[in-house]
Amino acid sequence: MSRWRAAVLAGCLAAAGCRSEPSPSGAPTPSAAAAARRHPQQLFTAALADPKTFNPIIAVDANSAAAVADVFESLVRLNPRTTEMEPSLAERWEIKPDGTEVTFFLRKEVRWHDGQPLTAADVVFTFDAIYDERVPNSLQNILTIDGRRIAVDAVDDYTVRMRLPHAFAPLLNVIAAPIVPKHILGSALEAGEFARQWGIAAPPATIVGSGPYKLDKYVPAQYVHLVRNPDYWRRDDLGRPLPYLNEQTIRIVPNQDTAYLKFLAGETDIHTPRPEEVPDLQAQAGARDIAVREIGLDTGMLFVTFNRNPAHYVQNGKTDPRLAWFTDLDFLRALAHSVDKAAMINTVMHGYGQPAVSYLSPANAQFHDPNLQDYPYDLDRARQLLADGGYVDRDGDGVLEDRTGTPIEFTLYTNAGNQLREKMCAILKQDWESLGMKVNFKALDFGLLVEKLDATFDWDAMVMGFTGSIEPHNSANLLRSSGNLHLWHPNQKTPATEWEAEIDRQLEAGARSTDLNERRAAYWRVQEILNQQLPMIQTVHALRFTASTNALQSYDPTVWGVYRPELLHFSE
Repeated sequence: MSRWRAAVLAGCLAAAGCRSEPSPSGAPTPSAAAAARRHPQQLFTAALADPKTFNPIIAVDANSAAAVADVFESLVRLNPRTTEMEPSLAERWEIKPDGTEVTFFLRKEVRWHDGQPLTAADVVFTFDAIYDERVPNSLQNILTIDGRRIAVDAVDDYTVRMRLPHAFAPLLNVIAAPIVPKHILGSALEAGEFARQWGIAAPPATIVGSGPYKLDKYVPAQYVHLVRNPDYWRRDDLGRPLPYLNEQTIRIVPNQDTAYLKFLAGETDIHTPRPEEVPDLQAQAGARDIAVREIGLDTGMLFVTFNRNPAHYVQNGKTDPRLAWFTDLDFLRALAHSVDKAAMINTVMHGYGQPAVSYLSPANAQFHDPNLQDYPYDLDRARQLLADGGYVDRDGDGVLEDRTGTPIEFTLYTNAGNQLREKMCAILKQDWESLGMKVNFKALDFGLLVEKLDATFDWDAMVMGFTGSIEPHNSANLLRSSGNLHLWHPNQKTPATEWEAEIDRQLEAGARSTDLNERRAAYWRVQEILNQQLPMIQTVHALRFTASTNALQSYDPTVWGVYRPELLHFSE
């Protein structure tokens, strides 16, 4: 994934896909026969769900972001080898000694897909859209400093100046947002219609980016097809035009089983294997002419969270008792002690993982707090905590009741098709029911799940994952109380609790300081608060592998992304 997708909901599998061949009309259509591929420079991957939008500013799910990740570009991009930010649309930048002003110098050779030049006006427009209250997006929280926006101005056609209230250490990381064209979307923003632009029904030709590929075709529940941008500005080390690939196709598959079968059939080129698939793929690597690589511990988080949103639980002056349960530390700590992480690692992940304690993965050694104490799996301790909180089976029916006599019953959700998460939910359900709670489990289409999270707020408990970033501030839209992805109680006008207010303060402190030790102290405190208050009960970190056909050259994956993906090509 490109850097600007680091905080989106993790629901997309970069795995198996489809191949395409010319149709009578000239537009490529998928074909199941890998051997029939006539154009070797075509890459095929897969996703477990359809995109919800092609507008990169409002995308909050990984499927939408993946569909247009190569259609748009940002001022800078992450080098996944060095984890440093490097030039992209901006060829260089200058930072004032006090850190309050940064000047970016744009490349003059960049063109939008329709041939228009990309200028400073487009950069200013993009940030205006991000900060517009009528445009729901996750970037606004990340790009807000002490409640204020970054002032973005055009010095001339190819120079952009950003002025900040004070030094802001994450700046280069957080400004890696996709730049969108003012000449296409400017009138829509003025009219308050920006968020409705570039929906999934939009004609692909109307979606104009500056990236290495153009959106060519989208068929719901089947595929997203991209074609090479012949006017792309990047060149390789010998001055040859990039990218090397002519086409990319993302097949939309119903589940991980299908993704795996497509890869085994040679119908996809890259696959992110589930743990149980790794030994089988390793054993078949020579016969199938594939490479299986361990790339490291997952950088994201996989957790259980409970809904604390009064917008859902307080209706007509009456408060649903579930709100009291899900904000009760006795209840939450009891459930934390009943998460069998060893079983998840051994049975679901086949040993390829380790227990998670913090929302920051140990892969981010610079900011991960190694001193946090986990909640050991202990059902007896969980029972005692529930009893201490007044959760007792008062009528002998096998189900606990709270102090008001209300039976403890709730629904646990995750995204359908992700069998790892479904199996984790089965383990949780079994242990929680052994404690005397009634747990209903539902696996939903990822689009419906996202709708519950960011629109209806109609859910109780959920197993969910978020992608990770080398820059901890990129989780601000999840951790900040006003964040739209602050799942358990989003979009707060003022912090609902003192601990959420302290997290807000620590996030500001971590971003304000340029001293690494001070920044680390702030984010360690955030991790400590989350570990104590348990708005997210962390589960496990997976050990990540990737499998690819040996015909694919220059494929250099890391846990932070693929190094120079524009160099990908197939050997003849």
